[in-house]
Parts: sequence; structure tokens; C-alpha cells
Amino acid sequence: MADWYKILVAVDGSSLSERVLNYVGEVVGGIDKVEICLLHVYPEPPPYYFTEKHTLQEYREEKETAARQIFSESRKILAGHNVADAKMSTICLMATGKTFSKTILQVRKEGDFGTVVLGKRGISKAEEFLFGSVSNAVVRESNDFTVWVVS
Repeated sequence: MADWYKILVAVDGSSLSERVLNYVGEVVGGIDKVEICLLHVYPEPPPYYFTEKHTLQEYREEKETAARQIFSESRKILAGHNVADAKMSTICLMATGKTFSKTILQVRKEGDFGTVVLGKRGISKAEEFLFGSVSNAVVRESNDFTVWVVS
């Protein structure tokens, strides 16, 4: 089992993401051995994107620019809770050919993170049935790691 203090936090710049970061900061702020990796996952481009003469590289650059802003704001929130900048890292990935939850789980496994933290969106049961829930999917797969779901 991976160490709990290697924490993967999914962020997207939303108000829910801000609550997630504040929660993480309140729980682990000031603990020296904590390592936090901020993860931003974005979807593949929609089909019409290429018909407008855009390239995949342009799409990636656009999303990575947005992610840098999200990471900057996320770092500020965590720093406000006494989390050292040296203890934070970032990963920005496109969910290529898989769901957001599968992408998060892949990063968790590859990085040997012991804790995954993500927000729970307020979706209806019908939406959850049709589209699934990222947090539910991650929780279902949590055999050897801890998941914190913040709402």
C-alpha cells in the first residue's frame, strides 16, 4: 500500500476545486512529509475543433495555458494553509481514449500515490446513471489507496 502522505489532488479551477484545496490544506497543512501533486485532466477536443482549421497542438497549448493558471491559484490556496511550494508538483493530461476517472487512476498508480482527493459534483441520479460519476468510479477502484471526496 502506498504512503498516505503522497497525495494526488484533482483540480479544475471551479469553486468546488477551491473547497477541495482548502480541505486538503486544513487537514495536512504544516505536515513536513506531505507531498501534494495537483492533477488537471482535460477532455479530448470535440470533433468540430479540427474542422475550424485548428490543430491538436493548438488545443493542447490552450488547455495547458489554462492549467498553469489553475495550478497557480491552487498553489496560493495551499500556501495559505502552510503547505510549502517545494512539496507541490503538477501534472496536466488530456484524457486520451479513456474517462477522467481512468486517467486519474492511471496517474495514481504510476505515481504510487496513497491518497486521492477530488470533488463530488452535484449531479442528479439520472445524470449519474447516464454519464457516470468520476468520484464514484475512483472510489469503486480504491483497493489499495485512500480516497477523500469533498462536496
